[in-house]
Amino acid sequence: MNKPSRKNPLDSELTKIIEAKHHDPFSVLGPQTEQGTSVIRAFLPYAETVTIGTDGATMQRVPNSDFFEYYPNDQTLPEHYQLNWQDKNGNSHQYHDPYSFDAIMSEFDRHLFAEGQHWHIYEKLGAHLRTIDSISGVYFAVWAPNAQRISVIGEFNRWDGRCHPMRCLGSSGIWELFIPGLTEGCLYKFEILNRHSGELLVKTDPYGQQFEFRPQTAAVVTNSHRYQWSDQAWLEARKQRNWLHQPLSIYEVHLGSWQRDSRGNFLNYRQLAEQLVSYVKELGFTHIELLPITEHPLDASWGYQTTGYFAPTSRHGNADDFRYFVDYCHQHNIGVILDWVPAHFPKDSFALGRFDGSPLYEHEDPRKGEHRDWGTLIYNYSRNEVKNFLLASAVFWLKEFHLDGLRVDAVASMLYLDYSRAADDWIPNSYGGNENLEAIDFLRHLNSVTHQELPGTMIMAEESTSWPQVTRPTWTGGLGFSMKWNMGWMHDILSYMQQQPIHRAYHHDQLTFGLLYAFSENFILPFSHDEVVHGKGSLLNKMPGDEWQRFANLRLLYTLMFTYPGKKLLFMGCEFAQGTEWSFSRNLDWYVLEYPHHRGIQTLIKDLNRLYTSQPALHHYDFDGQGFEWVDCHDVQQSIISYRRKSASDELLVVLNFTPVPRQEYRIGVPEAGHYSVILNSDSAFYDGSNLGDSVVSAEAQPWMNLPYSVSITLPPLAGIVLQRLSVS
Repeated sequence: MNKPSRKNPLDSELTKIIEAKHHDPFSVLGPQTEQGTSVIRAFLPYAETVTIGTDGATMQRVPNSDFFEYYPNDQTLPEHYQLNWQDKNGNSHQYHDPYSFDAIMSEFDRHLFAEGQHWHIYEKLGAHLRTIDSISGVYFAVWAPNAQRISVIGEFNRWDGRCHPMRCLGSSGIWELFIPGLTEGCLYKFEILNRHSGELLVKTDPYGQQFEFRPQTAAVVTNSHRYQWSDQAWLEARKQRNWLHQPLSIYEVHLGSWQRDSRGNFLNYRQLAEQLVSYVKELGFTHIELLPITEHPLDASWGYQTTGYFAPTSRHGNADDFRYFVDYCHQHNIGVILDWVPAHFPKDSFALGRFDGSPLYEHEDPRKGEHRDWGTLIYNYSRNEVKNFLLASAVFWLKEFHLDGLRVDAVASMLYLDYSRAADDWIPNSYGGNENLEAIDFLRHLNSVTHQELPGTMIMAEESTSWPQVTRPTWTGGLGFSMKWNMGWMHDILSYMQQQPIHRAYHHDQLTFGLLYAFSENFILPFSHDEVVHGKGSLLNKMPGDEWQRFANLRLLYTLMFTYPGKKLLFMGCEFAQGTEWSFSRNLDWYVLEYPHHRGIQTLIKDLNRLYTSQPALHHYDFDGQGFEWVDCHDVQQSIISYRRKSASDELLVVLNFTPVPRQEYRIGVPEAGHYSVILNSDSAFYDGSNLGDSVVSAEAQPWMNLPYSVSITLPPLAGIVLQRLSVS
């Protein structure tokens, strides 16, 4: 058969391939029909000789190029033929031609993604082990609508963007390529040529599910379907669990500094699972919340400057190691919540910023697209594909890693266009307001989808303003979050506790004000990592007075927290009163547990968790006013408050003394006659307190505080007590 004539052996189409500028490499490479003649063409920059098929027919080099061609004549080749070639060092290579495969991603998948409705797009975009027509390899797909050419690069092609240019799937902006022969563990990136500026970028995969250990940034092909889960009982129970009325006590953890090995290295997720779960169960917490373990390049960001939205950080192992962590937690009845960051992303050149040479994931206008304070970029929530990226990330962590919830970071910065901005540095919305309408729509959509698709999971907001209905259903105009951090309560209480006791009478409203809005949202009471960094000192060192008073104040603070309406969150180290400020770069100060004061705090946390989780009065109506009633909030001069916590089955009386003065024969109103047992006293010797106070007191028929009975009690200094009426046998 005659070859078609070619005026120039290196015509314009082939030249574009050589220069890595061709928008449609499948129109040149692989099986082609030119002037009625069949030809198979390959571009192999490192090949000396090439044969094709199992019979080893020789492919001819196009003169002065690295193109090789074969004209089949009457020989029948399989649809997916093998290319066999030798490099100049005599090494042999063999694989099926990637350019013999048809388009793979369906139009329906592309349509859903363009609409922002593809919850599981992470199964399509990224890198996935696939077998197509009995041939195994890796399928790559990436969204980059402003690219002229995209190539998959890696060790398998010497990181050379000429070798594996991808197919563009029409107007979707999605590019794909199936490369036969690649296996789990291979490293890869995308090389992107911008079609407008000609800028050449090397980017890591936005949908990568595993990455190299920092500071390296290549994505790693991983098998996401190998792990065998053993937490089905937990997941089934979670679907039926009503978290509104269940105890929720969260231990917030930064995995890189909770514990390290003897040489200061990070622990593996599997080691952390066994050590952390044992510790958390002993202390009685119900859940672990992880500071972001989504992949990130900078340790000092604590994970909040995320570059891998679908990958647990390789600092602690691979994705299956993290699956083991979650599985182990669930098998031991511990839930897992992840800090998740959809509010902003870093400017690192290898990641999302100007991904295809244009502001793709971020707003182009820095007044909408850049956080000045943080030096990060803001997502363009008006773009469907960007919203889909974030939504799929949330679904991915909840579904593929079986997480029980997400804590959404920096929600306030998403809601307000003028968040932390100068008056001339923001753009009003279409109605002239400062609300970010697109971000609001995204958050409502996020909460609707996750609650519908993954019943029993929780989405929690770190939202620090008075935005209404954060935790109310979307169909009533709310944002739809499960819970919200009560930042106002936290700031008021810490401000109050830092006052010298003699001055607290003048700040009594900080103790009581929170009850005016306590049931307007589903609140979590957070003493988080943010309160023990950046020069704020530890919780212990916020407390005034000498050493004894500082520890007594901290015990009192925790007693208030665990008896106050709302779910609980405590950052690691606070449970044993770490004295130094938290540092991400080293272990917690575990050595302080050698001292009685610190062991006493840890024992108190254990007992408070036991009390909170076992007494329905302390958790059943955390979000409902019928679970709380003031006994006395007006004892300003003595800085004492008292209240009742109630459920349908039991009731507790809480009395808190915020001065170092013991109060003898302090009278408190109670609703019923009988004997009342002190079931917790934060001044107990068990907690290294002074051990002042009563064990059991009897009610007298003396009305007090609008209640028909009262008890006379001894209130220990800087302490809280919890009383329970003894049942009559």
